[in-house]
Amino acid sequence: MIDSKSDLREYMERDRIALGKKKHPKIIGDYIWKFEILMRYCEYYSNTKSKSVVKWLFLFMYKRVSLKLGFSIPINVFGPGLSIAHYGTIVVNPAARIGKNCRIHEGVTIGATNGDTRSAQIGDNVFIGSGAKVIGNISIAPDVAIAANAVVVTNIQEAGTTWGGIPAKKISNKDSHDNLNPKVFDC
Repeated sequence: MIDSKSDLREYMERDRIALGKKKHPKIIGDYIWKFEILMRYCEYYSNTKSKSVVKWLFLFMYKRVSLKLGFSIPINVFGPGLSIAHYGTIVVNPAARIGKNCRIHEGVTIGATNGDTRSAQIGDNVFIGSGAKVIGNISIAPDVAIAANAVVVTNIQEAGTTWGGIPAKKISNKDSHDNLNPKVFDC
């Protein structure tokens, strides 16, 4: 959680590294990176209980860019090192908690089920492939890779494995590290 300016700088730097970007976003382009920067500023201003106009300006811009890119990602859900791979629909429940160094692709849903307000708790260094669905009050161990179009409805307690299918089953003992930017492990 971002509670200070130093936390804000750390989160934004780790996001930059996870995305594989250089120093600053381009004036034209880098829309996903700009979205993540706005998200981190919104987290900072919300967590520090700021009542400034700047907070509302960031929230307005964040919602606007979210709609443009097709993201429904609430603040204070992802840890540092978030890497969104592509534009496209991504829906995340506000009760979900995702650890550091998560790479998420388009078409992903992380949600609750049957009126339950609780959602997934996802560990560090997790890769979530295109179209994957993580549904319910479940936990996912660190270093897990979730294959494209997988539907995860039960806990994944075995770290360093790959899961796929409907419903998701373990398909290999390969961890997620090949799917993440290797520089995130140097931080």
